[in-house]
Amino acid sequence: MPVDDPESYYDEHDTEEWERLDSSVVTRLEWEGTVEYLRRTLPPGGHVLDVGGGAGRYAVWLAERGYEVTLVDPSEGQRELAREKVTEHGVGDRVTVREGDVRDLEFPAGTFDATLCLGGPLSHVLDTEERSQGARELRRVTAVGGPVFVSVMGRLNVLLLTLMLPDRDSKRFDLLPELALSGDYDRDLLGARESEFVETHFFRAGELEVLLTEAGLVVEELVGLEGLPSVYAAGRLAESPEDLSAEQRRHVRDLVDRGEFYQSFCRPV
Repeated sequence: MPVDDPESYYDEHDTEEWERLDSSVVTRLEWEGTVEYLRRTLPPGGHVLDVGGGAGRYAVWLAERGYEVTLVDPSEGQRELAREKVTEHGVGDRVTVREGDVRDLEFPAGTFDATLCLGGPLSHVLDTEERSQGARELRRVTAVGGPVFVSVMGRLNVLLLTLMLPDRDSKRFDLLPELALSGDYDRDLLGARESEFVETHFFRAGELEVLLTEAGLVVEELVGLEGLPSVYAAGRLAESPEDLSAEQRRHVRDLVDRGEFYQSFCRPV
């Protein structure tokens, strides 16, 4: 059955979130694609906000490279694991972990030299206006000219995944047109599939670009982190990302609208 809210879901799946980015060729592409953009576009130092940072994979990576990091997440379980991980990796003095929500970031304007919102925190906000508020908050807390990185979950990939499932339950398929139009994976669809996931809004790539632009951010790049639909790639690409050539990797990530996650790199106007 669907979990009541994202906080409860991620409380129950805390360790899975830390391990997720190493769990398959597809999630490794997500990780590698993300850190590639971080290396290329982050300032050489400074204070970085990690919104919805979960168990702290990116916070640890940043702190190991000398950044001061503030991680905020609504899930108590994720925050507890993040504190354990930053201590385990010897970067506890450079990472602050606190409760927080993308829709209401309790920091003064322009506090951070860069802001991350990775892994889909905005996808777990079903209300359209609240998503817009979250995007505005990302802009507000970032210093002028500072990079903002946002990734969300892609709609075409989840539709393909649903169609490819072996269970051909008619009730689940009856709900697909609404999901295709709205992108909202709500309680009705979750219940029909008896899914253990949480309510989620799945984006089209252009929709993400509009959301960020209307929030006052200039979108400089928009990429698909896995490129080919993840359910296709997981079964047919090489078993390890190291087996893919650089040209293949670029091609995979260029197919933006078909990826499991889209990532944008933008800056405040």
